Amino acid sequence: MNYTYILRCRDGTLYTGWTNDLDRRLAAHNGGAGAKYTRSRRPVELVYYETYPTKQEAMAREARIKRLTRTEKLALIAGEKGSADT
Repeated sequence: MNYTYILRCRDGTLYTGWTNDLDRRLAAHNGGAGAKYTRSRRPVELVYYETYPTKQEAMAREARIKRLTRTEKLALIAGEKGSADT
């Protein structure tokens, strides 16, 4: 299984990524071995994820989420329907 996920960083910013092992990746982010962006913003909290059967689908969804505004990302996290679900 592949995952597209959103983390909330200590400073309130949001980070979007993808992985094939969500628990390991979250541990890496919080251990300082994750993305450079999250290293100085620890701890991070998993606030949203979706599952996909292929790496390509997860990566494509990550790219779409990264193009959303912060407001749209927060709506997605809150489960609100709308343009964020595309």
